[in-house]
Amino acid sequence: MTVSPDVRKIASVADAARARAAVDRIATDAGATTLDRARFLTALTARLRHCLGRGGEWELLLDVRRSGAGQTGRLEASVSPVGHCGPGSPAEAPLLTCPLPHQPVANALSASTSLPEALLRADENTAAVLSLLDEQESLVRLHREELHQTNQGVLALHADLEAAALAQRDLLEAERTARAEAERARRLLTFLGDASAAITSSLSHTAILRRLSDMLVPDYAEHLDVWLFDEEEYADHDDEHAHRVREHSAAAVAAARTGRPQHAAAHPGALPGVDDLPPSALSPQRPLLAIPLVAQRLLGVLTLTAPGPRFDEDTSVMLVELARRVGVALDHAHRYQQSRNTAEALQRAQLTELPAQPGLLLAARYLPATWGMNIGGDWYDAFLQPDGSLLAVIGDVTGHGLHAAVVMGQLRTALRAYAVENATPGEILTRLHRMLGHLQPDLYATALIARFRPGDPEVVWASAGHPPAVVRAADGTVRVLDAKPGVMLGIPLPHVYTDHRTDLPAGSSMVLYTDGLVERRGQGIDPGIGRLGRALAALTAPELEQDLDAAADALLKPLLYDSERDDDVCLLLCHTVTP
Repeated sequence: MTVSPDVRKIASVADAARARAAVDRIATDAGATTLDRARFLTALTARLRHCLGRGGEWELLLDVRRSGAGQTGRLEASVSPVGHCGPGSPAEAPLLTCPLPHQPVANALSASTSLPEALLRADENTAAVLSLLDEQESLVRLHREELHQTNQGVLALHADLEAAALAQRDLLEAERTARAEAERARRLLTFLGDASAAITSSLSHTAILRRLSDMLVPDYAEHLDVWLFDEEEYADHDDEHAHRVREHSAAAVAAARTGRPQHAAAHPGALPGVDDLPPSALSPQRPLLAIPLVAQRLLGVLTLTAPGPRFDEDTSVMLVELARRVGVALDHAHRYQQSRNTAEALQRAQLTELPAQPGLLLAARYLPATWGMNIGGDWYDAFLQPDGSLLAVIGDVTGHGLHAAVVMGQLRTALRAYAVENATPGEILTRLHRMLGHLQPDLYATALIARFRPGDPEVVWASAGHPPAVVRAADGTVRVLDAKPGVMLGIPLPHVYTDHRTDLPAGSSMVLYTDGLVERRGQGIDPGIGRLGRALAALTAPELEQDLDAAADALLKPLLYDSERDDDVCLLLCHTVTP
């Protein structure tokens, strides 16, 4: 619904003022808000002032419109030149509107308001607007203060976050560094353990030094020199690759004199437990690290050339510890070699020069173990008895080293003493058994004795737990004397050994041996005895009768060529011929 519009003539400023006052009165009576009235009246005044500035007579059309469903409405105002049809002029701006909360009184559009009253109302509107403006300014100030505080908080938060990020970065870097150091320490400890195991597993000076060079070069040293004070003693004269250091650095000489590690470089290394020296004339560009090799005494000096511009602290600590273990390993190897040489010399000194007997050829071999302490204890013997017969003996004392060699000598002497009475092989072993149990209760031995009589095609033999003899007949067939042997000598049980007989006509051979010839780790003794039988069968009668020593070598070759020996080997080859 609409109320009839009101049209006012505007030809002067007074007309415009009265029209503005009327519009203010309508909006006020209809309950328009102060802000809406102020906005509407300001826009209307500007419109009227614009029209008066253009000159002529204008019409102000005021129209109150109400919505169909409620009491609210709006006040519309338009200005157009006099005589123009329709609300508003096409040249002017769109309609001015002011929302009205309720319908104005019926005669509001036509009511007039005096100019003083309108002026007072304008001041009231201005005051209301200014009050709202003050409120807005207070809110703006409050918001500005809050914004300032927020900005300060954000800046402080950013500073805290940046500080936390820097601290986190420092922590991550410290953790990364700690992890890298821990991993490096783990690698050094692992290398030290592996290197120690590799070095201490050998009892050869040459092998120890070769392994040391292989492990350190090129990761931990560009090259190394080992100066051993007893080089002639340590040197393997059969090793064509034996190394000699002809001149030594001042650092190595200082380490030998003081017994302390020495570092020679253009700049101090500040390595823990290491003295600093000027650069070496032998290596002016690279630092040298000279470390004494010490066991119970000073053995020599290990000199390392740095693989890079310097030795770092952790690596130098590891190298000093490794050198200490190398010194211990070299000392053990030295003591082992001394014991080995002594045992081997004693062992060989007690081996027998083979006698001659009509109708019997003899050949013997003794080979010490190629590695380990398993020297001493194996022996062979052959000697004539008063009745003209010959006793061939093969034996093995449990245990190794100097003690076993000494016990072997005692058994050999006792056996010869018992044989003087023309005792049989079984009787001799029975007496030896009692003697060894009394003399060495914790030591045992095996032995096999065979008696050969000139012109007698039969051999009498007895065994005390020893590997069986192998016999080759004249026609080349081979058999093993596998009669049940007696117990080992020295076992704490009373035992009487039995004599056995076997045919050994002219052209036959008997092989006596120790277990080092036929026994291999993980295989037992039977496969080795089989290989020995096949090697014996492969020999011909001319080979046995013309050169028995060569035949003994031919027996050893197929059994020993493929492995190092960790035990002594004794072989006694007996071949019968027509007297």
